[in-house]
Amino acid sequence: MILPAKNESAALRVLLPELKKLLPDAEIIIVDDGSTDNTIAVCEGCNVKVVSHPYSMGNGAAIKTGARIAQGAVLLFMDADGQHQVADIPRLLEKLVRGYDMVVGARGRDSQAGIHRSLANGFYNKLASWMVGQNVEDLTSGFRAVKTEKFRQFLYLLPNGFSYPTTITMSFFRAGFGVAYVPIHTPKRIGKSHLRIFKDGMRFLLIIFKIGSLYSPLKLFIPIALFQALLGLGYYAYTFSTQHRISSMTVFLLSAAVTIFMIGLVSEQITALMYKDTSGRE
Repeated sequence: MILPAKNESAALRVLLPELKKLLPDAEIIIVDDGSTDNTIAVCEGCNVKVVSHPYSMGNGAAIKTGARIAQGAVLLFMDADGQHQVADIPRLLEKLVRGYDMVVGARGRDSQAGIHRSLANGFYNKLASWMVGQNVEDLTSGFRAVKTEKFRQFLYLLPNGFSYPTTITMSFFRAGFGVAYVPIHTPKRIGKSHLRIFKDGMRFLLIIFKIGSLYSPLKLFIPIALFQALLGLGYYAYTFSTQHRISSMTVFLLSAAVTIFMIGLVSEQITALMYKDTSGRE
């Protein structure tokens, strides 16, 4: 069990005893990401493993640190701010036992921190679903159980910031690993959030396009090429009806559309070769 923590002593005082009671034999790893409060002292008082970053490296960096040192066959990630409820853990683990490679706690609308967060997450979920061709119920949830071996395959892709759930979710779907969702309710967090809405929101969006272009390039390039081609045809219709000629701009737009499509096609083939495993499957 891995909990990234930065100045979460107040929440950990309540959370850690509950975790120890539910899972007395579990390896609990707290990755302290440069806390300036008494987070480390609270963790040491609860007899859990603590790993400290020398300075704040980011939520994703803490996740990677914990994943590298964990010894179990299953990794359970949850926030240290009290939003994820200990009672939901057995439901995630039960689903994982059924054969899934990752189980994610999916928050409902009533668990979102404001209408703006709800709308943003809804947009991200829809966009990611289109990218990977599967239903993504909660792209940014940090509450998840996953098989260690599968998770570690993507460590090199994970960013150091808050968008690690975005990357790992889309990576699992594209790799053909089984992903399931369990509905959860998250109460208001204890303490102040470290998430920056606009900056991290834009980062989430860029991560979606990054992973989408890495795994399904044509889903990005085809719409752009089609839009470019429609512009070219529209401009051709305008110049032909008014000047009875084809302009150099029309030729440029149509040529660019073909070029963009070909780049996407080549990228798709390169991607297929990159992610083909030793058994010959993508």
